[in-house]
Amino acid sequence: MAVYRDQGQTYPQETMTMKKPSPQRGITAKSAAASGIRRRDFLGGTLLSAGACALSPLELLASDSKSAAGYKSTAGYPPALTGLRGSHPGSFDVAHALAWRGETFPAPSSIDDQDYDLIVVGGGISGLAAAYFWRQEHGPDARILILDNHDDFGGHARRNEFTVDGRLMLGYGGSQSIDTPGSYSPAAAQLLRDLGIFTDRFYDYYDQQFWNKQKLSRGFWFSEEVYGRNVTAKGIQTWSRATEKLTQGDIAAYPIPEEARRGFFQLLNSDTNFLADIAPEKRREWLITHSYKEFLLSKAKMPEDVYFLLRDGMRGYGGVGQDAMPALWAQEQELPGTLYLDLPPLPESSAEEIDEPYIFHFPDGNASVARALVRDLIPGVLPPSTMEQLVLAKADYSALDRADNACRLRLKSTAIKVEHSAGEREVEVTYVRKGTPTMARGKHVVMACYNAMIPYLCPELPKAQREAITYAEKTPLVYVSAAFKNWEAFANLGMRDIKIPQPDMMHSFSMDFPVSMSDIEYPTDPSQPVFVHGSYIPCVPDSGLDNKEQYRRGRRELYQLSYDDFERRLLRQFDGALSPGGFDIERDLAGLTINRWPHGYAYEYNPLFDDPSFGVDKGPHIAGRAPIGRISIANSDSSAYAYVNGAIDAARRAVSEQAG
Repeated sequence: MAVYRDQGQTYPQETMTMKKPSPQRGITAKSAAASGIRRRDFLGGTLLSAGACALSPLELLASDSKSAAGYKSTAGYPPALTGLRGSHPGSFDVAHALAWRGETFPAPSSIDDQDYDLIVVGGGISGLAAAYFWRQEHGPDARILILDNHDDFGGHARRNEFTVDGRLMLGYGGSQSIDTPGSYSPAAAQLLRDLGIFTDRFYDYYDQQFWNKQKLSRGFWFSEEVYGRNVTAKGIQTWSRATEKLTQGDIAAYPIPEEARRGFFQLLNSDTNFLADIAPEKRREWLITHSYKEFLLSKAKMPEDVYFLLRDGMRGYGGVGQDAMPALWAQEQELPGTLYLDLPPLPESSAEEIDEPYIFHFPDGNASVARALVRDLIPGVLPPSTMEQLVLAKADYSALDRADNACRLRLKSTAIKVEHSAGEREVEVTYVRKGTPTMARGKHVVMACYNAMIPYLCPELPKAQREAITYAEKTPLVYVSAAFKNWEAFANLGMRDIKIPQPDMMHSFSMDFPVSMSDIEYPTDPSQPVFVHGSYIPCVPDSGLDNKEQYRRGRRELYQLSYDDFERRLLRQFDGALSPGGFDIERDLAGLTINRWPHGYAYEYNPLFDDPSFGVDKGPHIAGRAPIGRISIANSDSSAYAYVNGAIDAARRAVSEQAG
């Protein structure tokens, strides 16, 4: 299936030719307006202006509420806020004043009204888990304070809520699923059980046959700006053996040269060992030291246009294009051309492998894990509940920081200094909330924040440890949450997700996972509302830059984009890809939340640029996470592993370091 659109005209496939990218074509006036959506949900958020950058720290702090433009107030209930979310405007001003401009802050004007047994800096899954483990060891009366700079808890495990035609819709604005729980450490697996999260139930909640029953496959959208025509055509899942087979007729619809069409079809159907010229014992080494781009062009002899089809499909896996990811990662994900390389088995291959489907997904992603932790830590925020009941429970944010609770969670509170007091019997944590520097004292501290901030917060950090921490570079990330009033366009196209080669912004978007829990029923009728998820990892592929520099440039781009910039480009992509299926933005788009994470995934080592021996058990992060007296370091950054269990295991280690 393929549809070609250009100013209302259709073209036979044989007339389509490639052309150089043209300037961004504005979306239609009808699409650009999306007037009902804009008036209803958005405030046209902007980031720090040049004037704001000139403000003093106290002026910045006092302007906290003003700098929060970009999302709509919804009765103080963060999950229902729209516009720019994630690291939302107002959440990073203090940290940037400290780290970017080296600003200093006045001495604390107040002292917290009590001392704590534990202070946790960072209210994501790792910080919440650290508080949970501490209370397990020290009892329910242990006094714990959790500080977080955002207006919501959970860190990257962010819940997005929409109400469409009276129907509650849940989505995830960050941490997505519990990946391969059978491989979790005993501590991480036990924590899930203690929280009442039993992953085997997802075999009932996740309809693994839904796509087949609905006859929905995968698609590509080729944009007019890059390919000369807007073309929505059948595609593939580029990182799994279990793909829908593409016919020559399917590929003939692609607006790429005929040579590339033939090459792509041959690549998908070939059983050739493209590394046959390399000795078997050297093949894995070649894959580690060469990119998938090199594999496609130099070994499989594919035209460059085939590489461009596949270049961006794994940005969500490695944070960059296939020019900057090792071919070994492509082979591990069974990308085209890598199935028959005849690699010798690894020495550890005798160990039992965990083979689990990717189905362990709450309707709000791993926000439910964070919510379960808060439910058990802080009375009154969420009612006692099963994992199913938790999905629909509404959190009472006013209960997070009540003085009569042993564990308190204080939002919109940015740490600016963490150091031992004289005599080193406690740790003093200075933080800023509502423009006021305040000090809290704790016997122990767990730093579960972005590890890159620790050198700016902890003056006692040794130089070598500072250098070890700064070795890593977090991957910038945007998760787009869109509420569609129906999924008729997907049904008409016969597609459930769409990948975008050489994208202007999102590199893919898709209908949500087919999960039904509690009263959240996945829409089986195309006329029903559906949650649509999009992914955008900004990078500069084929630039000759290493992964870290691409992350830095991508992060700068995210901070420079206004809400209007995001909206214009995202709506253009939805419009271009789905209009052939009858999608109408003004009619069918009910809400949009842009979860922007300039500091997204924890850094995972890339053997093209890092020592190939580095991994979760070896690398600079080991020295970077060393305890500093009564201060220990958690967060998935300290595990060099951007997954829920990486965050939990880091918390378990940090709490163990502070035992006694």
